[in-house]
Amino acid sequence: MRASSLSYQSAVLFAIAGIIWGLVMAISENHAAMPAHAHLNLLGWVSLFLFGIFYQLHPSIDRSRVASIQVWIWIAATAVMAVGVGMVTTGHMAGDPIAALGSFAALADMLLFAWIVFRRRIAETGSIGSAVPAE
Repeated sequence: MRASSLSYQSAVLFAIAGIIWGLVMAISENHAAMPAHAHLNLLGWVSLFLFGIFYQLHPSIDRSRVASIQVWIWIAATAVMAVGVGMVTTGHMAGDPIAALGSFAALADMLLFAWIVFRRRIAETGSIGSAVPAE
């Protein structure tokens, strides 16, 4: 599966989960888990969808194994972080190390994504700077 397809499909699933979670909070009138809900929506829906756009715009990267690995790590990091933050914000301090694990995994994965982006940029232009010639 291409990284873009995996990104888009996962983003939609995270969006559905985030909407359901938001509805549950609204119906129960308990918004204690709102920070976790926000993490799930931002990292799961928005970030994954943006990764999908980037990969779709770069077909050679989209088909690469490293791109798929990057997306899978992000999916796992998002799920782990949302669970950990949800535990912490609802009074379960055992969620702290879980949230930290998800956070560090997300950071490491964003560094991998940065490497993918800058490696492509260097391959296209010979530098990481602007492709616009100096006047």
